[in-house]
Amino acid sequence: MAEHPTATWQAMQDGTVFYKRHQLYSIPGKFPPLNDFVIAGCRYGGPIALMRDTTKVIALGTAAPSFSKAQIHVFSSAGDVMLVFSVWDHGKIVRFGWTADERLVVLNEEGVYRLYDLQGEYQQYSLGSDAGELGIIDARIHENGIVALTGSLTLLEIKEWNGGKPLTLANPGLSQPPHSWAVIPPDFTISRHVEVLMSVESSIYSVDNLESVDQQLSRGPFTRMSPSPNGKSLALLTYSGLLWVVSTDFQRSLAEFNTTDAPGAEGEVRQIEWCGNDAVLVTWSSLALLVGPFGDTLQYFYSGPTFAITETDGIRIVGPDSCDFVQKVPASSVSVFRPGSTSPSAILYDAWENFTRRSPKADESIRTIRPELGSAVNECIDAAGREWEPFWQRRLLNAAKFGRAFLDLYDPTDFVQMGQALKVLNAVRFYEIGIPVTYAQYTQVSPSHLINRLTARNLHLLALRISSFLSLKPDAVLKHWACAKIVRSKPTATGSGKDAELDGDDAVCRSIVEKFEKMGDGNASYADIAKRAWEVGRATLATKLLDHEPRASDQVPLLLSMKEDRLALVKAVESGDTDLVYHVLLHLQRRLPLGSFFRLLEEGGNKLAPASKLLQVYAREQNREMLRDFYYSDDRRVESAVLCLDEAFTMMDPSSRIASIKSAQKFFSEDKERGFEAKMMDEYSRLLTTQQQLEKEADGKLSFFGLSVNDTIRTCLVNGMAKRADKLKTDFKVPDKRFWYIKLQALTSVRDFEGLDTFARSKRSPIGYEAFVRHLADKGHMKEAASYVPRCDAHKRVDLYVVCSEWRMAAKECKDRGDKAKLECVSVYATKEVVSEFSHRERVGAGGGFYEIASVPARGLPPAAAPTVSWYTVPRAGIITHCCITDPSVGQVHE
Repeated sequence: MAEHPTATWQAMQDGTVFYKRHQLYSIPGKFPPLNDFVIAGCRYGGPIALMRDTTKVIALGTAAPSFSKAQIHVFSSAGDVMLVFSVWDHGKIVRFGWTADERLVVLNEEGVYRLYDLQGEYQQYSLGSDAGELGIIDARIHENGIVALTGSLTLLEIKEWNGGKPLTLANPGLSQPPHSWAVIPPDFTISRHVEVLMSVESSIYSVDNLESVDQQLSRGPFTRMSPSPNGKSLALLTYSGLLWVVSTDFQRSLAEFNTTDAPGAEGEVRQIEWCGNDAVLVTWSSLALLVGPFGDTLQYFYSGPTFAITETDGIRIVGPDSCDFVQKVPASSVSVFRPGSTSPSAILYDAWENFTRRSPKADESIRTIRPELGSAVNECIDAAGREWEPFWQRRLLNAAKFGRAFLDLYDPTDFVQMGQALKVLNAVRFYEIGIPVTYAQYTQVSPSHLINRLTARNLHLLALRISSFLSLKPDAVLKHWACAKIVRSKPTATGSGKDAELDGDDAVCRSIVEKFEKMGDGNASYADIAKRAWEVGRATLATKLLDHEPRASDQVPLLLSMKEDRLALVKAVESGDTDLVYHVLLHLQRRLPLGSFFRLLEEGGNKLAPASKLLQVYAREQNREMLRDFYYSDDRRVESAVLCLDEAFTMMDPSSRIASIKSAQKFFSEDKERGFEAKMMDEYSRLLTTQQQLEKEADGKLSFFGLSVNDTIRTCLVNGMAKRADKLKTDFKVPDKRFWYIKLQALTSVRDFEGLDTFARSKRSPIGYEAFVRHLADKGHMKEAASYVPRCDAHKRVDLYVVCSEWRMAAKECKDRGDKAKLECVSVYATKEVVSEFSHRERVGAGGGFYEIASVPARGLPPAAAPTVSWYTVPRAGIITHCCITDPSVGQVHE
């Protein structure tokens, strides 16, 4: 049976607070003498990195040969070597430390830093050229960044681990390096920015990104300083050996202790580290002294030098023979196990023990704590999580289960989750795994973080089982396993050359896909795995894995990185995502020579036809020059010609437009089926050239450029350039009928009726004279229109006179032809026109003058039945031109 939990308890503060030291692992001889090494420990039970301290002389034979090289060794807390790697040759190592995700940060004096994972692979970044020129003399590394002290005694900060640009903090104005300094991470400061504390002379400077503040202290200088995990307290050690604990705002002095008075303390103080947030551990070569908040101390002796790592709820001490964990005993454990405790949880635990011995006292104990039984059960569950030994964990959980049976309503979720958490914690605490994480740390960083730490160690099977046990998605574990498998696997030896490589790629791809389909949840992404395959030089395997990636948005970027241009474009087109296709097209257009880019599209056939169309749409709006090159490379003559035409109509410069039209004519002429279009382009270019000449002849007063042939001729006629109009007709083979129509309309628009008459008499009209009549009548020139009626066909004259409102001439024409039927129609039509249109006084324009028209009933007859007398008069002369008498009874017109 494991020893009782109280066996290692030690009291402080008059027995009100207890601390305990629990041996995590027995590690005799696994670590070298720690005083000869520079050491960095990772929190949450993480690994420990060691590098030879080059400032110390070591006698030959005192260290193992492997430690004599310029190497960094990484150990687990159980003392097992996890990784050994050599540091780079150039530049001295200034500092190294751990990130939150267990990557080792190594910084050299030139400002270059590397991030090593637990497999030895790294990413390299720099603090910038200024840091390289000034040099780095010291640095502090916290989980989310670096603060470096340059040769000019200024501070540079790096946030996160993505290679970002360093930020210069406020200048503290130092003339020499500080005696000691420390960093409070931004998560624990009020400003949410990193805060640097520097011991300068007798005071401390607080430096952030905005200002440097002198705290006006007089107890310095301080040789060591250490902030608490929550950033609220600061432990300081003076040259005289005084340990002073103060709040980080320097407003409250919390404790003082003279380390020179510590019994067994020999030599220089090695470390000052916090044990949680409540006590400070001071270490010497073989002594670790725990100092409480009221000056109480506890001593822990070791056979050699130690190294302490602060945790959020305690401190981990690595010694020559063991790895221990010192912590303040949790309140739930004190409540259950403290001798003489009368708390409900202690009584519940005693009741369970009596029950196991079949003692009737169990029922009596339960009755006494019945009102507090629920809280007692919860406290036993919590105490189980705080214990390291599985024996006591089981006993406490059994006690909680026993008490739960007496409760009518109790949610068992906490009990079940605690059982699951303890199984996981016991598994990772096993010495072969070597992650001594506490329950408090486990709940603080989450189970997913723990699983990521296991996969970083290539413990995929354990990580997968824990994921399944906790009902977490296994995708992250499977992805890491697949990447590790790709790195470690090699092509099979069944073939030779490429055949062997293909066989190996097929086997690895098949095994990965089968594992994902069997154990994944169906949402696994193969893109990251394929990227890893490509990074290690297995492009064929990467392509095969990408074939199983369901999301094109993840496939395509990697294919572009792999320079699988055609496949990336095909995948983008198949996805139906227009934005993704444009992304690929623009990427390829920037990276490839223009000819290769166009050739890729041309050789793609029907698969890449949509991409080709999208490129044309984009280029038409954004890059006409590229569209022109694309059409030319693809031998698309018609499209090139149309593009030239489209551009020509947007050009304002006449010479450029003519040149563009000639280019279109050239492209059309190269296509045998586009002879007509080529001829039209030739004529159009000649027309534009002619229009340029016409504008020059008109001294720029008239605008011809861009007009059609018809409009050009009309403009010439309107502006008295008849000869030029005739020449245009001849040059562009304008048909006679069209020319006559154009000239008729042009001369009418300028009221050149004399010229129109001369033109009509010049030769027989190809359009006849009815067109003259109707056009003039439409424009309101009735008299002039009527003058052309006699030249028209005889059978049309009556109707044309009616169009011209010449009723008398229409009636006369009917009489001359002896057409009584037509005469009656004209009479009826004239009657209706007179009654409806001229029943009121108005002015109408006819024949170039104005006539006053009036219609009144005849005298002596009723208005409804009397005939209406209408007459036309010339207003100024008062002359009646003609008179119409309309008789409603007979519907006839008498003149």
